[in-house]
Amino acid sequence: MSKKTKLIIFLAGALVLAAMIFYNVRKGKSAAIDVTLAEVKRGDITKVVSGSGKVQPETDVKIAARISAEIIAIHVKEGDQVKKGQLLVELDRQRYEAQLEQVASQVASAKAAVKKAEADYTRIKDLFSKNLTSQAELDAAEATREAAVSQLDQTLAYLRQCRDDLEKTRLNSPIDGTVTKLNKEEGEIAVGSQFSADVIMNIADLSLMETVVEIDENEVVLVSLGDSARIEVDAIQDTTFKGVVTEIAHTATTRNEGTQEQITNFEVKVRVTDDVDRLRPGMSATVDIGTDTHKGVLYVPIQCVTARAVKADSAEIVKGRQRHKEKEPDRPGEEQKLPQQEVVFVVENNIAKQTPVKTGISDDNHIEIISGLKEGQKVVSGSYKALSKLLKDGDLIKEKKGMQFKEDDKDKKTS
Repeated sequence: MSKKTKLIIFLAGALVLAAMIFYNVRKGKSAAIDVTLAEVKRGDITKVVSGSGKVQPETDVKIAARISAEIIAIHVKEGDQVKKGQLLVELDRQRYEAQLEQVASQVASAKAAVKKAEADYTRIKDLFSKNLTSQAELDAAEATREAAVSQLDQTLAYLRQCRDDLEKTRLNSPIDGTVTKLNKEEGEIAVGSQFSADVIMNIADLSLMETVVEIDENEVVLVSLGDSARIEVDAIQDTTFKGVVTEIAHTATTRNEGTQEQITNFEVKVRVTDDVDRLRPGMSATVDIGTDTHKGVLYVPIQCVTARAVKADSAEIVKGRQRHKEKEPDRPGEEQKLPQQEVVFVVENNIAKQTPVKTGISDDNHIEIISGLKEGQKVVSGSYKALSKLLKDGDLIKEKKGMQFKEDDKDKKTS
């Protein structure tokens, strides 16, 4: 075979190979990308701040002894309903009764001493007026009288304290409520202390419940007193409770301080405004607080909004929403980076058109569209891979039936 023939065969093969590669590239470019679609709608969007915590009564009273004594009787058990003023616990009274009797006797003696000192002072004062005694004796009688009166006052004060201690042997309920916890039994010693309470039981008003949650420091600034909330309790499935923010802490709670894992949160209390009969103290709950509501706005599923590099003139449409500002090359020859812009892929005639948008607030599932879209337009909502990597402006798409984005069951209505 001549060299010329070999060359012709080689060139023919190369042309066939190039044609195949070109055909495959063309075919790959023209292949439609499977996507799911959603519609641009109009309705209400509420910005939500979330936190987790525990359910607790708004009023929870610790019943503790203020004196030290043996518990001789407990008149309630855990779960009992009690009324304000109802007797709950009796402590041993014997020592305090004996002490009261002793001090009462001392009071009687002090009164007698005052009576005698008053009589002596009156008598000496009369003698002094007749020049029958000296000034020194009169002064001494007056001092004795004042000392007796002072001693009586001290003894009477001690008597009041002894009576108060005796009354403290009977513990009554300060509120209407329920015994939620019982820590002691009859025969145990209740220790009274000004520094650490020896709690015998807890009584709570279970008709008013709240959820105490921790909110991140960056989001707590969005929360205000009176904000409405949605409460989900782990133990009560398929039920959502309504609530309202009643208290926002002014001091932060910090965990892992001084480390890279440091977390700074603020405690927020949310009152449950629905029926609370099924709630129990200590239940775990998640709270979504609505901090801001925009009514009658355009919105799309939140995953429809993605980021793409756009030209500077396109970015002007949504000035202020760029993720990265365009910057000049640091060194000669370095490629200039285009700014990242929030975009939505609008579908027209099965073609995905990359459309810059300006977004507003968002809830768990939807995001507000301030500009760039119109109501009723079809936009790409999935898949994640298509939105994040595959789709480009002008790509051919094919709707994947049966896998459309599922919106909330609630209807969003324009007010």
